[in-house]
Amino acid sequence: MADDPLNNLDRRILHLLQVDARGATDTDIGEETDVTGTTVHNRIKQLEEQGVILGYNPEINYEEAGYPMRVLFICSTELSKRSEMAEKALDVQGVVNVREMLSGEENLHIEVVAEATSDVKESTEQLDALGLRIISSNILAEEHIQPWNHFHQEMAGKPDTLSESESTEE
Repeated sequence: MADDPLNNLDRRILHLLQVDARGATDTDIGEETDVTGTTVHNRIKQLEEQGVILGYNPEINYEEAGYPMRVLFICSTELSKRSEMAEKALDVQGVVNVREMLSGEENLHIEVVAEATSDVKESTEQLDALGLRIISSNILAEEHIQPWNHFHQEMAGKPDTLSESESTEE
């Protein structure tokens, strides 16, 4: 299990949750995966406890919500302080996402949502006050997201039947 923490059923459940976590009931997923809703419920609970599923977040259209500006700041900090600075950046006004890059100078990517340029200016000043060096900033036009299809592709060519251990309702 350490080499492959997910079995075929887990992958199928994760794919279906990515497609529609809000609308997919345990019963619906069970029908798609040929197991009971109880099995699906138990597997989802296990995936949450294992830290595979971290949470369920709505996809928000910030422009429709009255925040038309989305800016991506590419920042630099010392690699040894990257995680600490990422946590601090989350407290900056308007920050909705911080990505830590593994290496390189452009090692923090920070997304800010704002109502107006004055709000972006305030966020910029707060990031600067943290000691982050802003290398560039870009207004985001659109973002296109899809479920990671690797879960679904891993199922290609595999039989739809589950082994007894995969279908248990523990």
